[in-house]
Amino acid sequence: MFYWKLQGQFHLNGMHKAGDVVLGGLFQVHFFSVFPDLSFTSDPQQPTCHGFDVLGYRRAQTMAFAIDEINGNSNLLPNVTLGYSLYDNCASLGIGFSAALSSVSGQEEHIILDKTCVGTPPVLGIVGDSSSTPSIAISSVLGLYRVPMVSYSATCSCLSDKKKFPSFFRTIPSDAFQVRAMIQILNRFGWTWAGLLISDDDYGLHAARSFQSDFIQSGEGCLAYIEVLPTDSDKAELWRIVDVMKKSTARVVIVFAHQSYMSNLMKEVVRQNVTGLQWMTSEAWTAASMLQTPHLMPYLGGTLGIAIRRGEIPGLRKFLQQIRPDHHNNSYGNNMVNQFWEYTFNCRFAPPPAGVDDGGALCTGQEDLEFVETEFLDISNLRPEYNVYQAVYALAYALDDMLQCEPGRGPFSGHSCGNLNGLEPWQLLYYLEKVNFTTSFGDQVSFDENGDPLPIYDIMNLLPLPDGRPRLQNVGEVKRTAKGEELMIDEDKMFWNFESKKPPRSVCSENCPPGTRVARKKGEPVCCFDCIPCSEGKISNETDSMECSSCPEDFWSSPQRDHCVPKKTEFLSYNEPLGICLTAISLLGTCICAVVLGIFIYHRGTPIVRANNSELSFQILLSLQLCFLCSLLFIGRPRLWTCQLRHAAFGISFVLCVSCILVKTMVVLAVFKASKPGGGASLKWFGVLQQRGTVMVLTSIQAAICTTWLVSASPTPHKNTQYHNDKIVYECAVGSTIGFAVLLGYIGSLAILSFLIAFISRNLPDSFNEAKFITFSMLIFCAVWVAFVPAYISSPGKYADAVEVFAILASSFGLLVALFGPKCYIILLRPERNTKKAIMGRSIES
Repeated sequence: MFYWKLQGQFHLNGMHKAGDVVLGGLFQVHFFSVFPDLSFTSDPQQPTCHGFDVLGYRRAQTMAFAIDEINGNSNLLPNVTLGYSLYDNCASLGIGFSAALSSVSGQEEHIILDKTCVGTPPVLGIVGDSSSTPSIAISSVLGLYRVPMVSYSATCSCLSDKKKFPSFFRTIPSDAFQVRAMIQILNRFGWTWAGLLISDDDYGLHAARSFQSDFIQSGEGCLAYIEVLPTDSDKAELWRIVDVMKKSTARVVIVFAHQSYMSNLMKEVVRQNVTGLQWMTSEAWTAASMLQTPHLMPYLGGTLGIAIRRGEIPGLRKFLQQIRPDHHNNSYGNNMVNQFWEYTFNCRFAPPPAGVDDGGALCTGQEDLEFVETEFLDISNLRPEYNVYQAVYALAYALDDMLQCEPGRGPFSGHSCGNLNGLEPWQLLYYLEKVNFTTSFGDQVSFDENGDPLPIYDIMNLLPLPDGRPRLQNVGEVKRTAKGEELMIDEDKMFWNFESKKPPRSVCSENCPPGTRVARKKGEPVCCFDCIPCSEGKISNETDSMECSSCPEDFWSSPQRDHCVPKKTEFLSYNEPLGICLTAISLLGTCICAVVLGIFIYHRGTPIVRANNSELSFQILLSLQLCFLCSLLFIGRPRLWTCQLRHAAFGISFVLCVSCILVKTMVVLAVFKASKPGGGASLKWFGVLQQRGTVMVLTSIQAAICTTWLVSASPTPHKNTQYHNDKIVYECAVGSTIGFAVLLGYIGSLAILSFLIAFISRNLPDSFNEAKFITFSMLIFCAVWVAFVPAYISSPGKYADAVEVFAILASSFGLLVALFGPKCYIILLRPERNTKKAIMGRSIES
C-alpha cells in the first residue's frame, strides 16, 4: 500500500455527494472575488467570493438533479451510483483552476492507493467551465491526463482544436457557428456595415478573428470599427468607444462580450443618449437580466440576440423546491446551499460577531421558496441549464456504454474493457467521442471530430410589453442540417425600435443599381465605394456589378446601361427624305429622257435630229435613261445582287453614253475635215457600222472590267460599325478598290478624250458646231466626277452612297441638258430654225 498526505487545501465553495463514480462540476455561483494582499511572510489567506449568482447556482443544482435522475433510472447505469463534486469558480480563473485540480486530485487529507497505483480517481470527468478563458486553461492541463471535460457554456472556436485540447467537449455550439449565424442574419436584412464590440478575453478576441475571416474576407460585409471593451470602468475609454459608435455611419452594433463588460458600457450609452442603433448580441448576454430593464428599452429595444437552445427538464422545478439547508452537510465545503439560502431570505446561519449588528435575522432552514420572489424557480427559459443537463447525460451514456463492454471484445489493448474498480479517464474519453442519444425534449446529442455538438441556436428579439416591461421573444432559429446551415426567422413577430418599424439600413455605400459598376474607394473598406455609370456600349444588369460587360457586336447599350438593345441600322432608304428626293430626281431624269426621246422620234425627219447621226443621239438618250435608273440601285437595303449590279450597271451605262458622245465628237471632226479639199477619205472610217462598232468595242471593254471585278473580288453587303458606335451602317464593300478605280478611270479617260476632241473642234464653223455643246457637257461631266472622289472618300455610311447617286444624277442631267437642251429648244420653240438652210448656216429670210 502507498500512503500519500495532502500538504494543503483550497477553501472552495462547493457541493458534494458520494457515489461509485464521481463527476466534477465548475459553476459561477458568485459574480466576483477578492484576493488578499500577499505579504510573503506568512501563509496567504484564501480569496473571498461576493455577489451571489442565483442563475449560476441553479445550473449547479441542475447537474445535481440530472445525477439524481440518472441514479433513479434503471435503464441507465444500473447498479452504479453517480456522485458529484461541484465547485464555485467565483468568476475567477485562479479559483476555477484550483477547483478543477481539487476535483481530479481530491481534497482528502490522506490518499491511500494499492501497490499497483490503480483505483478509480476522485473525479472521472468534469462538467464546465462556464466561460472560454478558464476552459482553455483547465482543459490544456486536463488534456495531458485525458480527463474528459464537457463545457456547457464555453464557445471559443479555439477549443475545437483537438491537438491542443484532446479531452475537451461541449454541449454549446462553437463561436465559429455563432459568427456564421450572425452573418446570416446580417445578410438576411442587407446589413453590410456594422461595428463590433468585444471583450478583452479569449471569447471576444477569437470572435473578432472569426468575423474578420468569415465576414470581411468573404466579401459579405465590412466592419466600421472593432473596439475592445475595458475590463474595468475606465470612463475615458468608455466615452471614446461610445463616441465612435455615435459618429459612425454603421447602424448595427454587434457585441461579443460577457454581461460584466456591458454593464459599464450601457451606463455610458445612456449618459450620451445614443439611440437609433440596432444591437446584435452573442449568447453571452442575450438573456442577461440587465437587458430586461425598462430604462434601457429606448436604447436596447429591438435587440436581436443569439441564444442557447431552450429546453425543458421535467421535474426540475420540484427538485429545486425541495432544497433545504438541513438536507446538506455544511462541512467539507458543502456551503453552497447555505449561501443561497442566506442570499434569498436575507438571513444568516451564524450569528454576527460580538458588537456587529448587520440587521439580518437568523436563518431557520424552514423558510419556503414559494413565498419569495426569485428567478431561481422560473424554469420557463432553461438555456445554459439545458446544456448542463445534456453534458451530464453525455458523460453518463459514455460510462454506460463502457460498462456494457463484453470482456474480450473491448476496444482497448488485448480487446480489454474498462471495469468499475479501475476506471481510467482516457477510457471514458474513448466512449464519450462516440456517444449518441436523444434527450426527453427530443434533441439529439452527439459530438463531431472536434468535440462540438450539433449546432443550433435560438434567435431572440427584445420587445416592450404593453405595460412597458421588456420581454425576450423567440423569433427564429439557426441550425446546421444535411442541407447546410439554415436560418428561419418570423419577421412578422419582430419588433424594430425605429419610427419606420422596419429594419434599418446599415451600409457604407448604397447598392450600385444596374447600369453602373462598383469603384472602390482607395484606403477604405471594400463596402465603401462609388457607383460609376457604365461607358457607352457596356452594360451591367445586376446590382453591385464589379464590372461592365460589352454588348455583342450588333447590339448597343440602352440609355440606362442596364441591357443591350439592337443597334440602329442605317442605309440610304426609300423611306427617308434624302432617299425620297434622290429617287424622285432619278425618276424625273428618266422621264425627261423618255420625253426627249419621244420628241426626237416624233421629229426624227427634221434636219436638227438627223444631223450628226440621229442613231447616236437615240443611243445617248437610252444610255442616259440607264444612268438615271442605275442610281436607284444605290438606294435601299444593300443586298448581294444590288451590290454586284450597282457598280456594273453604273460603269457600263456611263461608258455607253460617253463612248457615243466620243464617237459623235469624232464624227463632227471627220465631217469638218471631209469638207476640205482632199479630205473626203476621212469619212470612210466613220460610217454607221464603224460608229456602232466603236461604241460596242468601248462598252465591251468596260463590261470586261466589270466581269473581272465581280469574279475576282465581288462587292458584298457589309455591316460597318466603325462610323458610329451605336449604329450599324449597311453598305456595299467594293471588294476590290483597284477594280473600282479601273472602272472609274476608264470612264474618266473616255470623258477626257471626248472633252479634248470636242475642245479642239469648238472653233469650227457654226454649220457643223455641235462640238461646243459636247465640250460644255464633258466639262460638266468631268467637274462632277473630279469633285466626287474627295467627297465620296470623306462621306461616311449612307452619305457615300448619296454622294455617288448625286454624282450620277448631276452628270446625267449635265449631259442631258448640254447635249439635248439646245436641240429641244429649236424643235419646240424655234421650229423655223429646224431647216436645212438654218443648219447649214444660211440666213433665214424674214
